[in-house]
Amino acid sequence: MVKSMTGYGWGEAGFEGKKFTIELKAVNHRYNEVVLRLPRNFSPLEERIRKLIQAHVTRGRIDGFLNVEDSGEKTSAVKVDKELAGAYYKAIKELQESLDLEGKIKLKNLVDLPGVLALEVPAENIEDWWPAIHEALEGALDSLIRMRIDEGNQLAADLLARVDQVSLLNAKIRDRSPAVVEGYRERLGVRLNDFMKDSGLTPERLAAEAAIFAERSNITEETVRLDSHFKQARSCLEASEPVGRKLDFIVQEMNREINTIASKANDLEISRWAVEVKSELEKIREQVQNIE
Repeated sequence: MVKSMTGYGWGEAGFEGKKFTIELKAVNHRYNEVVLRLPRNFSPLEERIRKLIQAHVTRGRIDGFLNVEDSGEKTSAVKVDKELAGAYYKAIKELQESLDLEGKIKLKNLVDLPGVLALEVPAENIEDWWPAIHEALEGALDSLIRMRIDEGNQLAADLLARVDQVSLLNAKIRDRSPAVVEGYRERLGVRLNDFMKDSGLTPERLAAEAAIFAERSNITEETVRLDSHFKQARSCLEASEPVGRKLDFIVQEMNREINTIASKANDLEISRWAVEVKSELEKIREQVQNIE
């Protein structure tokens, strides 16, 4: 089961008049990076959220957003600071006496002063909210992973088709390889036939030259290793664990083998097929960069 590294997830949960919404956005990244944006008073939960995300996602950059809204009415109480009001009253009376001012001190004069009346909001504990945040996070992770799996299945189908294509090309290269050596032997014989009597070049020497060419242009090992890499790639695309890095390495090895084949080919047809293989491998490499 192949997963892509891109995707989007969203989850929501409520608790005691609050609504918690979590968004997760995933993009390609060489490693596993989680970047969270939380309200300041939720920072103690950051590491807990990060670990939960990393337990489900092993590769890619994940941007997480937590939004908190009040979905119900807050229960608040009005607090009266009687001591402060008394101090204000006493200070005002002293000021009246010292300035010889007349007038009554009214209640409105006191309640308008800072701190006499205040709204008392019940204390909130973010630990009480964690179950709801956890529920929202699990919902976001579920939808994110579903999207990554869906995209991964499409990637796997495309990659399997391309691996089959390069496998067919490799079979053509392998089948043509003996004919290349034989063709060289014939051309070498034609070219040297006129010189053999005068130069003393013997049929044994001709055979030796052909054998040297055959050894230098032998691509059997490379084609066999390519077939092995194709099998490994197919196996990876059917695996349940993350395989992106392993596939990336396998594609590098495929490129190494086909480059060796191209350098040893000495044949126009094999060179053309090698170019086609390299073109397909580049497309495979680009797709593998999207796999977890």
